[in-house]
Amino acid sequence: MTTSQYIENYKEIAIKEMKSYGIPASITLAQGILESAYGNSNLAKNSNNHFGIKCGNWTGEKVYADDDKKNECFRKYNSVEDSYQDHSKFLKNSSRYASLFDLKITDYKGWAKGLKKAGYATSSDYADVLIKIIEDCELYLLDKGSKIKSNNSQKAIGGKEFNGVNLKSINRELLFNNGVAYIIAKAGDDVNKIAKDFQMGNWQIYKYNDISKSDSISTNEIIYLKPKKRKASEEFHIVKPGETVLSISQLFAIKVKMIYKKNNLLPGTELKPGQKIWLKKKKPLDFKK
Repeated sequence: MTTSQYIENYKEIAIKEMKSYGIPASITLAQGILESAYGNSNLAKNSNNHFGIKCGNWTGEKVYADDDKKNECFRKYNSVEDSYQDHSKFLKNSSRYASLFDLKITDYKGWAKGLKKAGYATSSDYADVLIKIIEDCELYLLDKGSKIKSNNSQKAIGGKEFNGVNLKSINRELLFNNGVAYIIAKAGDDVNKIAKDFQMGNWQIYKYNDISKSDSISTNEIIYLKPKKRKASEEFHIVKPGETVLSISQLFAIKVKMIYKKNNLLPGTELKPGQKIWLKKKKPLDFKK
């Protein structure tokens, strides 16, 4: 299944849940796309669990799979619609997500950031990835009661092959950011597995993503398969708490060394929340803040 097929298959369920529980359809679909690898993860295919919701106080059927820890307990559903409804109840009935329901139904950015802050996922760029999926596929139109044109959800999708590898045969989907091909890492991915899938050298994954052999790959992490660019399409970025030069590099597909160079920063410089980072042109000489 591709992203566009996933959206077409489940957008009506997401809209129904939005009307019943007040969760933006864009958020529900983006989480489903990300957490289930657009319906292709083992958890989604074998257990209809599209949101990675763990057992907790669940009294229904259960399955076990490796996630943050080995052999973790996950909920199993009779249908995908049951998974969507349980996702809505999971958010609605949990006090840690209560503040999100005070946001406007069209505030998908607030919801994405709130889910990350409340601990829905451990990935540091979880909110940014959700927002990117929503904007690339124009899912925010659903929150406004508008329809998504059939070609809009194709924006994030690459071709059928990469490096001569049939993407369907390795259960992968290619996406693009700033013109650079990337994938979203799945549970169990590591540098060796990704390199093998795409017939690449391990060194290429390390180099293109500015990581070292001691770094591990997290589920839902952006992994580039081609070199990042020397500049981004955006003019600048305002640093958020916890962001680093590397995380901004991955978010905008711009080389780490170019961020340092454009902003007159020494390698290893720690960024401060609220700091303006130039991504397209060099920082103006008269810029003070």
